[in-house]
Amino acid sequence: MNNLKLAVDVVRAHNLMPKDGQGSSSAFVELHFDDQKFRTTVKEKDLNPYWNETFYFNISNSNNLHNLSLEARVYNSEKTTDSKTSLGKVRITGTSFVPYSDAVVFNYPLEKGSIFSRARGELGLKVYVTDDPSIKSSIPLREMDSRSYSSLHSVEGEAPSQKGANVVSDLLDGGRRGKTRTFHHLPNSNYQQQQHPSSSTSNQPIKYGADEMAYEAQAPQVVRMYPGSSSQSTDYLLKETSPYLGGGQVVDGRVRRSDKPSSTYDLVEPMQFLFVRVVKARDLPSKDVTGSLDPYVEVKLGNYKGVTKHFEKKQNPEWNTVFTFSKDRVQSSVLEVVVKDKDMVKDDVVGAIRFDLQEIPTRVPPDSPLAPEWYRLEDRNGDKKRGELMVAVWNGTQADEAFPEAWHSDAASPVDSSVTSTYIRSKVYHSPRLWYVRVNIIEAQDLVVAEKNRSPNVHVKAQIGNQVLKSKSVQTQTMNALWNEDLMFVAAEPFEDFLILLVEDRVGPNKDEILGRVVIPLATVERRADNRLVPSRWFNLQKSSSDEVEESKKDKFATRVHLRVSLDGGYHVLDESTHYSSDLRPSAKQLWKPPIGILELGILSADSVHPMKTRSGRGTSDTFCVAKYGHKWIRTRTVIDSLNPKYNEQYTWEVFDPATVITIGVFDNGHISENGSNGNRDVKIGKVRIRISTLETGRVYTHSYPLLVLHPSGVKKMGELHLAIRFSCTSMSNMMCLYSRPLLPKMHYVRPLTMMQLDILRHQAVNVVAARLSRAEPPLRKEIIEYMTDADSHLWSMRRSKANFFRLMSVFSGILSVGRWFKEVCMWRNPITSVLVHVLFIMLVCFPELIFPTVFVYMFLIGLWNYRFRPRYPPHMNTRLSYADSVPPDELDEEFDTFPTRQNTDVVRMRYDRLRSVAGRIQTVIGDIASQGERMQALLSWRDPRATIIFMAFCILAAIVLYAVPFQLLIVLTGCYVMRHPRFRHKLPPVPLNFFRRLPARTDSML
Repeated sequence: MNNLKLAVDVVRAHNLMPKDGQGSSSAFVELHFDDQKFRTTVKEKDLNPYWNETFYFNISNSNNLHNLSLEARVYNSEKTTDSKTSLGKVRITGTSFVPYSDAVVFNYPLEKGSIFSRARGELGLKVYVTDDPSIKSSIPLREMDSRSYSSLHSVEGEAPSQKGANVVSDLLDGGRRGKTRTFHHLPNSNYQQQQHPSSSTSNQPIKYGADEMAYEAQAPQVVRMYPGSSSQSTDYLLKETSPYLGGGQVVDGRVRRSDKPSSTYDLVEPMQFLFVRVVKARDLPSKDVTGSLDPYVEVKLGNYKGVTKHFEKKQNPEWNTVFTFSKDRVQSSVLEVVVKDKDMVKDDVVGAIRFDLQEIPTRVPPDSPLAPEWYRLEDRNGDKKRGELMVAVWNGTQADEAFPEAWHSDAASPVDSSVTSTYIRSKVYHSPRLWYVRVNIIEAQDLVVAEKNRSPNVHVKAQIGNQVLKSKSVQTQTMNALWNEDLMFVAAEPFEDFLILLVEDRVGPNKDEILGRVVIPLATVERRADNRLVPSRWFNLQKSSSDEVEESKKDKFATRVHLRVSLDGGYHVLDESTHYSSDLRPSAKQLWKPPIGILELGILSADSVHPMKTRSGRGTSDTFCVAKYGHKWIRTRTVIDSLNPKYNEQYTWEVFDPATVITIGVFDNGHISENGSNGNRDVKIGKVRIRISTLETGRVYTHSYPLLVLHPSGVKKMGELHLAIRFSCTSMSNMMCLYSRPLLPKMHYVRPLTMMQLDILRHQAVNVVAARLSRAEPPLRKEIIEYMTDADSHLWSMRRSKANFFRLMSVFSGILSVGRWFKEVCMWRNPITSVLVHVLFIMLVCFPELIFPTVFVYMFLIGLWNYRFRPRYPPHMNTRLSYADSVPPDELDEEFDTFPTRQNTDVVRMRYDRLRSVAGRIQTVIGDIASQGERMQALLSWRDPRATIIFMAFCILAAIVLYAVPFQLLIVLTGCYVMRHPRFRHKLPPVPLNFFRRLPARTDSML
């Protein structure tokens, strides 16, 4: 007999839609599953009802459980009309059903019941499966009218136990193996822990039968991070997961330790690999007619093979190369290590070694590395041949120290086994330490120009690498020029570049004549960490050609330039936007503070990656991840030919400031392509930003982040990135003190740079970092650096402008809401509220010393109340906040246009006209604000004599009244007048407003 049942705990609802015309609703829930229907009791006049009722459904066919779905519909009971109206519904797919052992209360957002209905709020449900034979199913309700909604008979039952756990777990595991398990609705984790056992009978859940079961690890749950995010598509939302990592299973941010000993790689899933280290060979036989040998080694395991480099004419080669093969992809029981001779036509086999996989030892760090051994080569028949090969073979995980530099089987699949390992292995990079170079051009003396009768028009051109800046031009009559101008550059350690200054004379339109130059090695420039003055120096100008050098020897005086050059280490060189910078430390190391914590990141896997290329007639991707935090960049290995790659690599950073952001990007490797259509460019797939200050200390965050990218066709989900992240604080007191310190180093405030300078220097810094990291192996190319640092975020975008406008409106929405509430108080919409506000106002006026304490206590209570609803998950990209889900195609095309534009004249004219229209509205708003200010100035300027006389008379009268009448009484009378009853109001504007609007502005003086 099938005892399997689906249990549904209907716990509560939150923030329901009022439907009874009196600002409330009488709600009940109707459950539908497998042709069975149940209803809860009706909660009268309650927008946040609690039910705590449990229902049990019979599961007719357990094999079809994952194809079924549970639907919970919330209705408002209308007694007068004997009907019901929809408040929303929730639909949960069968793949989300889990055992009782892991079941928790999830708050699902209510969706529309029909096209024309409205819905808001959440429904808290706890859904699980049980197979306890002692639990009886609830009695299905066939036809029950609305008058019987509150007459349901409830029976108390006991809580489910763990009896029969293995049966249910096996059933659920068997039905789900190989499938992704995700909730398709948006629960709110803020209410997950609200159901607590209580001795009070009013808090005991109502049981409609009792059921029990146990079940496997919960499926990923979609979570919302802050109010308003539910407006996004559920496909774009964060999903919380509970993976089994190296330290154990992660549940609700905490690690449940397993029986196995945990390793230092406790934020990634342990992956089993077969390691093969090919060290060297000796005494190899010759195969060619000439008696030479060009040996290389081929390591084969099933369909996977790795190849070492070959040596020409060498019988005792050394390779010292490590190969790894994923145990998940092993398709053979024998490992072959074959030594071959490189030939023009066909490579000859020198000999081979074979290993049985069942006899290979296992190494667990921190054990010492396995010592390689000499093995005699064999032929195909197993006979010993001349020559020996030193090899070490062992089983291990990604925690092995040989893993980062190894050749990986999942990074070179059978479809593309010839890829150079340089471009596919994992790597840790350190971006160069950047400094600002300040060049203070003071003056030049004894200028020598070709035309003696002409006054020179002189400027200085300074250059460091590809950075070129010019000073202002100075017209001089005395052959001495004075500038006293600062030019700022970016330089990277070690300082191998030169500062080149050219003094040029403008002799005609777009024609400059070089008067001389100065070359200063940056390594000789003085460094400073504060604002102290660096001694200035005179430099003699050198001629740029040998003929001019000979002529200069004849001159009695040499032209010289007065400079003050310094390397400013007191600044932080911005290579990212300050809004999501990953490092805020100054360049000078002596100004660095000790770290406040450790950030650990586990890059687990990517799921459902969008195909970025075609191989063998099918879509595929060769993906790798890049993470940046501070000076440290990391790159995972490239997993070839997989749309669901698994990385399971863990990295660590020191944290110096919590107001920083770590960025993780996913890219498709452009070096692995059959046709090279992308020009070896690494193509972006998506990125994730996580702010450190939003992470709780010690909590492990395991989430699946959607990879959202804005394309010319609109926002697109390119896949999901599964991460595990943990922030550990080493000094809580130091971290708290940081919140009182300036965000940027002291020099940014003592000697600030302009916004234009910062934008230019940031662009230069990105180019310097990209040039340095692109020379590494494997290279981090410029397109990766620019995408990770958002180098183009300063460019104009109509979409960003609208998004920032709506962000500004949301900031002021609270003030506007208070204004609307105060207007309702003044209009006496709710007399009790208006009377209470009057009483509170009079109390605060009589006791003004209570005003500020009341305000701060009120804010404290608001913060205390909001603690219950605090976000428990890091924020992520929000398409609605970015205004990316409703942007017109033309505006997207404009955003992706190059600078300068490549569009035709008609499109540019249309966009220009649109921009003029927007700017015209902004111009009108600015003009209105200016007019109000000018009216204020006109009160006493006698621009309108009669208005000024009236205002002066009012001032005298006000002074007498304020002197004669107690101030508190005057405030009370003014407040009562403002909040007077509507019957004492007029529909016409008040007298002061009429007087102010009649004051003159300067708009009539504008052309």
